Amino acid sequence: MSGDHDTTAFPVWDPQHLRLGVKAAGVALWAWDVGSDGLTMDEIGYELWAVPSAGPVTFEDLSSNIHPADRDRVRAAFNATRGIVGPYEIDFRILLQDEVRWISARGRGDDEGIRQGVMYGVFLDVTGRKQAEEAHELLAGEMSHRVKNLIAIAGALTTMTSRSAETKEDMARELTHRLTALGRAHDLVRPVPGQTENAALLGDLITVLLMPYDDLGAFAGRIRVSVPRMGIGEGAATNLALVLHELATNSVKHGALSSEGGLLDVACLIEEDEAVIVWTERGGPMVRPPAAGDGFGSKLLERIMTHGLGGSIAYDWSPEGLIARLRIRTARLDN
Repeated sequence: MSGDHDTTAFPVWDPQHLRLGVKAAGVALWAWDVGSDGLTMDEIGYELWAVPSAGPVTFEDLSSNIHPADRDRVRAAFNATRGIVGPYEIDFRILLQDEVRWISARGRGDDEGIRQGVMYGVFLDVTGRKQAEEAHELLAGEMSHRVKNLIAIAGALTTMTSRSAETKEDMARELTHRLTALGRAHDLVRPVPGQTENAALLGDLITVLLMPYDDLGAFAGRIRVSVPRMGIGEGAATNLALVLHELATNSVKHGALSSEGGLLDVACLIEEDEAVIVWTERGGPMVRPPAAGDGFGSKLLERIMTHGLGGSIAYDWSPEGLIARLRIRTARLDN
């Protein structure tokens, strides 16, 4: 008969199919006896929490794996779920040795579905989603920081150009030159997909990055670069460019490059298996250590030097000017 469906093409539903689907999705099932605090989970749940499946497990047993900063919040949230109408979701971190994982506990509140004092729900490993959210927030903060810096740099470059330009035509030409150089420098702090060979010589990289900040005409040459001839890989070049760009921006706003008589010297020394880049400012306004609670720029520098380059950065806030020492293993410069 036309219109009839061939039911032989469809699988016969079996409750076991639900179990297979839940397992395939990585969903851990749990049951919580709110009176005794006892928890029963399926195999995925025990693996997720890294606790032995033999013997009883209580909420307090699991609490020992919850991140200390989240522990009280999670306990309070679970207790509060009995008064929540409808579905609830609680996200928190657990510690498995040195690894941090994000778990989402989900169920229905207001004792909906409770049977003989037992509540039911699921655990989901949402580490990937949380890491993506954190990366997005970090990127948004970094982009906001860069935009603010570019606006500040543009204003500083305009002031610097006005000191040496004699006519408005000269100023327009010199300012255009500086902004063009700034654009080239900005390209160096943007990763180029697929580029794996050495991006540049270290000296050329530093020179191009600092070119927009050097005065023209009578004041030319107040930025000196002295580094050995050595190549630098694309990944290291991008990270180092970000660091130097941040240091230059701070110098233009607050340091030696904000003053007509300020000087900047960038030198590189090789000490055993480390390249030590020394950033020395002189002749600018008196500098002071930053107030407690570093800003985004300082945190960005620390993160790039530590995680991006596997090195370190140290500051000497002498009254005559900032001295920053960047230590990077030479092997990392080839990456």
